[in-house]
Amino acid sequence: MPHSISPTDTKDPVDEDSTLPDAPPAELVASDGGDIYGLDGSHVVVQDPASSNVKLEDLFDDEDEEDEFPSSAMSKEDVSSSSPPPSPPQIAPSAKYSDPGVMLAFYQRLFPFRYLFQWLNHSMKPSNDFGHREFAFTLQNDAYLRYQSFPTSDLLRKDILRLNPSRFEIGPVYTTNPRDRKSLRKSSAFQPLAKELVFDIDLTDYDEIRTCCDKANICHKCWSFITMAIKVVDIALRDDFGFQHIMWVYSGRRGAHAWISDKRARHMDDQRRRSIAGYLEVIKGGAQSGKKVNVKRPLHPHLARSLDILKEHFQNDVLVEQNPWAKPERAERLLQLLPDKALNDALRKKWEAAPGRSSVSKWADIDALAKAGASKNLDGKALLEAKQDIVLEYTYPRLDVEVSKKQIHLLKSPFVVHPGTGRVCVPIDTRRVDKFDPLGVPTVTELLHEIDAWVPQIQGPESEDGSKRVQDYEKTSLKPYMDYFRSHVGALLKAEQGVKRERENDDPMEF
Repeated sequence: MPHSISPTDTKDPVDEDSTLPDAPPAELVASDGGDIYGLDGSHVVVQDPASSNVKLEDLFDDEDEEDEFPSSAMSKEDVSSSSPPPSPPQIAPSAKYSDPGVMLAFYQRLFPFRYLFQWLNHSMKPSNDFGHREFAFTLQNDAYLRYQSFPTSDLLRKDILRLNPSRFEIGPVYTTNPRDRKSLRKSSAFQPLAKELVFDIDLTDYDEIRTCCDKANICHKCWSFITMAIKVVDIALRDDFGFQHIMWVYSGRRGAHAWISDKRARHMDDQRRRSIAGYLEVIKGGAQSGKKVNVKRPLHPHLARSLDILKEHFQNDVLVEQNPWAKPERAERLLQLLPDKALNDALRKKWEAAPGRSSVSKWADIDALAKAGASKNLDGKALLEAKQDIVLEYTYPRLDVEVSKKQIHLLKSPFVVHPGTGRVCVPIDTRRVDKFDPLGVPTVTELLHEIDAWVPQIQGPESEDGSKRVQDYEKTSLKPYMDYFRSHVGALLKAEQGVKRERENDDPMEF
């Protein structure tokens, strides 16, 4: 996905699928007083939530964690109150996902602010892991507000409901509150401390090999490239590096992001991040470059394992579904990757005599003509290695490795709405990654209509008084994604508590 680390290279409209640049363009930066100006020249007054007084009870909210979501049941106090509670905004049937009212209703009724807080804070109790974390908002008028921070999930929620951004991104944890960066005597005192290790996969990087779609368009056929990538990268991160808390998130249109939340991953410096990105990078070179896979033999265990994973996908998802060498110019690309000129000439002659020959048949022709003696000097080992490299070139993950190399990169938050499609950026359950349907992910308008259309089930004995609470997200097709996120966060919090206990039990005199 496009990215930039140059402040002067961000004047083009922000790609809705891209990670945000490391520095904002001058025309979108908030002034010292907290004001920002949009691309249309409009002025937005931004108050600093961090500068307001935060009460102790706000920091240690002991309400049930479900209270952030509206529910269909009213408490007895609500019933007895003289004034009716404010009703959520009603969404017209013809409303579009880009309408500000739709986004506001989504943030009010469905966005999991508390689970997001726990995921980024690594604890139930507020800490600098969240309080010193940068958030960046893209407002409805395309203004771009960076270096926002919040002590609690409630304050983050209040500011998002006030500003109603079209999307927001998550940045690193800094040495101090990002809002206070300009008050520091030395700019060097403001440095990133931690950030999840992230990976970014975008189908536009597959345009030279996918035949069904291009640019921002996707279908089930080409989504299989993302499925392959998730399988290969996920097992490498777990088996080769020992990471456990990995969450894959649908980008909302044509890609996926990986967030690795292990403490060891969060605190890696940029050099270590570059090393891991380099370990996973196999496809190198642009669309006009020659051979893109150049790996040593014998194959590294990671590549051997990847080939085992990808072979079946190559046969079905590439050769059959994509038919990548149906056209003569694409078939010529295949011949360029084979090592023997005489074999290539024989293959070219055979294919020219049968213009409609499928890619499955052309792939089989390579071995058939090689065994038939099309080349007297054919090196069988070189041919085998060339075929392995071709499989890798057409199936191995095409990572935007620059996104993974630096702590300071911002990445779109899970559960935000993609501005171009209206789809929610939901987690992908890797246990059922083959079943994930990007075109079946609910849109924000569908979710709000599902809430309105929800009919209560027959009440059980435990809810005869009518007080059973059904959260709004439970009324929608967002529920399985939310449940998966809760499970992921719960496992992370449990692991963090275990690390803390181990640290407390360590003998302070041991070295």
